[in-house]
Amino acid sequence: MSAIEAKSQAQALAFAPFSFQAAMALRDLGILEVLGSVRRPGLPLPELAERAGVSEYGVSVLLDFGEHLGLVEGEEGRWALGKVGYFFLHDEMTRVNADFTHDICYDALRYLTRAVRTGQPAGLSSLGPWDTLYQGLSSLPEPARSSWFNFDHLYSDRVFSDLLPLVFDRPVQQLLDVGGNTGRWARCCLEYSPDVHVTMVDLPVQLERAAEEMKAAGWTERVEYHAADLLSDQSRLPAGADVIWMSQFLDCFSADQIVSILRRARQVMGGEARLFIIELFPDRQAFDAAAFSLDATSLYFTCVANGNSRMYRYAEFARLLEAAGLEVVQEWDGVGVGHTALYCRPV
Repeated sequence: MSAIEAKSQAQALAFAPFSFQAAMALRDLGILEVLGSVRRPGLPLPELAERAGVSEYGVSVLLDFGEHLGLVEGEEGRWALGKVGYFFLHDEMTRVNADFTHDICYDALRYLTRAVRTGQPAGLSSLGPWDTLYQGLSSLPEPARSSWFNFDHLYSDRVFSDLLPLVFDRPVQQLLDVGGNTGRWARCCLEYSPDVHVTMVDLPVQLERAAEEMKAAGWTERVEYHAADLLSDQSRLPAGADVIWMSQFLDCFSADQIVSILRRARQVMGGEARLFIIELFPDRQAFDAAAFSLDATSLYFTCVANGNSRMYRYAEFARLLEAAGLEVVQEWDGVGVGHTALYCRPV
């Protein structure tokens, strides 16, 4: 990178919030949608403004800036949708990530420096009066609540179909779903196997919502609930499970807390029990953009979620497994949306 290129990059960072909010405005005001509905060479400004229901002035300032970002393209007085704009408008992952950033993280990130200094989620106060975000998930205001669950489910749900055959490649009578959230994985297991019974472990407020959704879906007979705050070393996991499942769960804890939770899981594992851990590791991604997104997500954990967790590098995570007395028997990369699945057993 030349000095001029580096300075240009620095300028882009200085105005980065403008880029993000301009992209959101072009999307949410319907300007990108209007441009996406017409063929090139596109629309003149007056017609575009009329179709979008926005003043020519408002549209013009967004177009001028959006052209720098590749969101729109202007030529001879007409405007068309740019390639970046196409994906910002139509790509599901981009939309979910953008909503999550806008509704959960944007206001909070101004407190990132304080969060790093104190080890506390200093930006969480922009959403509610909780010690960690997980305590307030069910009472988040809209649209933040929907944006958080859409973000979480987008990544977790794509793992399920790939991993069900691996988990149930042998009989499973009892499955312990640790960090069960709203019960989406539990429902998949119940639908997949008529023999499995699932015990969900989570905070009481999360289990209340999960129980409501399970009841609505008609799954009550083969589901049990075990309320636990696993931040407390006194919290214990139920014994007797054939499979212990932790998906996108351990990244919600600090390194020391992860070791503590895994040791407690190890204590209740019988002779043939299997522990499945599913995580997103930045250093196991096929694309730079994926690693970039995961490292950005670490800042969400730092500033909003809890102040002390992150998306871990695989080598660091492997050391935590070793410290907990576990070994990786088998692993699968590229599951779902860049997930790694680990099948672990006590050493």
